[in-house]
Amino acid sequence: MGWIKSKFGYVDMTEGTPWKKLMIFTVPLLVGNIFQQFYSVADAMILGRFVGINALAAVGASMPVFFLIMVLMMGIAVGAGIMVSQYFGAKSRSDLSYTIGNAITLTAILGAILMAFGPLLSRPLMELLNTPPEIIDDSVVYMNILLCGVLGMAYFNMLSGILRGLGDAFSPLLYLAISSILNIGLNYLFVVGFGWGMPAVAAGTVLAQGLCSLLCLRKMLKMRDTFAMGMEYLKPKKFYKTKILKLGIPTGASQAIIAVAAMVVQPLVNSFGPAFIGAMTIVMRIDGFVIMPIFSFGNGATVYAGQNMGAGKKERINQGTKQAVFMSIVVSLILIGGILIFGRFVAGAFADPLDPNTPYIIDLSQRMLIILAPGYLALSVAMVLWGSIRGAGDAMSPLWASIINTVVIRVPTAFLFVWLLAAPDWANPEILNVEAGNPDALMFSLLAAWTTNMVLAIIVYRIGKWRTKGIETKEQAKDK
Repeated sequence: MGWIKSKFGYVDMTEGTPWKKLMIFTVPLLVGNIFQQFYSVADAMILGRFVGINALAAVGASMPVFFLIMVLMMGIAVGAGIMVSQYFGAKSRSDLSYTIGNAITLTAILGAILMAFGPLLSRPLMELLNTPPEIIDDSVVYMNILLCGVLGMAYFNMLSGILRGLGDAFSPLLYLAISSILNIGLNYLFVVGFGWGMPAVAAGTVLAQGLCSLLCLRKMLKMRDTFAMGMEYLKPKKFYKTKILKLGIPTGASQAIIAVAAMVVQPLVNSFGPAFIGAMTIVMRIDGFVIMPIFSFGNGATVYAGQNMGAGKKERINQGTKQAVFMSIVVSLILIGGILIFGRFVAGAFADPLDPNTPYIIDLSQRMLIILAPGYLALSVAMVLWGSIRGAGDAMSPLWASIINTVVIRVPTAFLFVWLLAAPDWANPEILNVEAGNPDALMFSLLAAWTTNMVLAIIVYRIGKWRTKGIETKEQAKDK
């Protein structure tokens, strides 16, 4: 453990060879995302095999709504992480301390609001999405349990982001590994051992992430040589909370647009029936093994750009970004090959082998993965470029790109393709509602959105206005 920590501990990205620094920082993120995907997959397998495909579909149907409710919390986490990386690069202890303290306070306030009002919105939103009656009750229960524990989940996400912004990729990896193993163990105990069913999976997630948020906080309390912790820094300060919200709200809005698009498209998904929802949930779990590593390189690019922008070394950002894009593409090609070769086998592990519909669901899942495969390469480029742009302090360009990707491309093409493409010959009307149209349309709409996202990222990055978006320290602001 000590050797690993020495190799992948704190990373100062303002010095040294860019690709080496990015690799040292990103490897723990990649490993952490593998852990995260394993527990996500394990949850789905436990549900699909021991509770049933409807339970798996209930979880899949609820996630767009839960994601929408959580987006502002995610935005604050990203905004705080960008500020932390820039102030860390600038070696500004005071600004760093106030940023972290204000982020903790803002998260507490928003978390309390979500815990109070989120459960009141869950059922109306699920009904609005035309969730099938056989899964809506389970979907609402699952989401409400997550909302009751949202504060611990939000702090785990936010504090992990702060640690990464400080160049510490090892501690979040360790805590994520603990969370993943604990989550799998609790879910197996609750579902298989105690027979508590689908709600137990949500409870296991809440308990595991809540515990690990405390571990993150404990780690940060030991870092007083880097920043200060105390009541003085927890009190909201206009300068810092404004900066956090200025970066966080566009990021949160960007995620909200994606979530709303998913919710708008969800009735189309639901219209094909529970079997298709279950297959879609399986695909999203397998898809995560490619998506999360891509996001790891994007997160690495964000911290790299933030630290170098704060240190005034803008010339390093372009060099590191190009190298990160190359590494992301190579890793994506390897993972794409893996899911195309082994996707059918993995999909089969989610479903009950005694269910007569399982072979059909596996075929459907594999078909979706084949359609999506080229899109992962587009995402590999886009996520790194947007990561660098966001890390430099430009939160508005990714927001406008999200609007175009979802409002102009994703949602219209989903409905248009479903209408234009006739029901496929391979569709089984006894399992799949063929009157709803062609389910391939949903995958093609994602492919179109991902490709558009890449094109926009390249254009914005090459224009280069993000180079002027560095964050001021409080002393610099006073001097103006």
